[in-house]
Amino acid sequence: MKLSTTTIFSFLNIILAALLAGTSFGILVGFNPSQFSYSTYVEQQQHLLRSLNSLMVTLVIMATFITIISAYLQRKNRAVYITLIMAAIFFIACIIISRFGNQPLQTTMLQWDKSNVPSDWMIFRDKWWMLHTWRTIAELLALALITWVSIIKGNHSSSSKQKDVKHTLI
Repeated sequence: MKLSTTTIFSFLNIILAALLAGTSFGILVGFNPSQFSYSTYVEQQQHLLRSLNSLMVTLVIMATFITIISAYLQRKNRAVYITLIMAAIFFIACIIISRFGNQPLQTTMLQWDKSNVPSDWMIFRDKWWMLHTWRTIAELLALALITWVSIIKGNHSSSSKQKDVKHTLI
């Protein structure tokens, strides 16, 4: 079986989008900090930032580029092309939210000390969480669009191949 470049990029696109959105979704569901004490929040958040920040930045940049390349490869199919461009726009929104929203907050949070409680720590916490929620929604929407277009395209290809087979048999 020979795989086309388009198929390989579609596969990579789904995998990268799923890893990115899945990680963010897991954080959203499992780490809501609203009930954490300051010391618990600082410890958890600093660990989260140190362990995932580089990975998440790499994933969103790669997912954006792969989505744009996938759109280009499928530019003759206008519906697929537009859907993938929309998914890329959602990823770009994630990059903007992270760069100008989350990252400045994270820089401050990484300097916090568990024994010295800033008076406005809950404002930072709540703003970071809201931005993370928006970013996760954008990632999930991008994943849904990428997956949808791959499924629809795959079903369309299968049905047209079946029609070709029927015509050759008749």
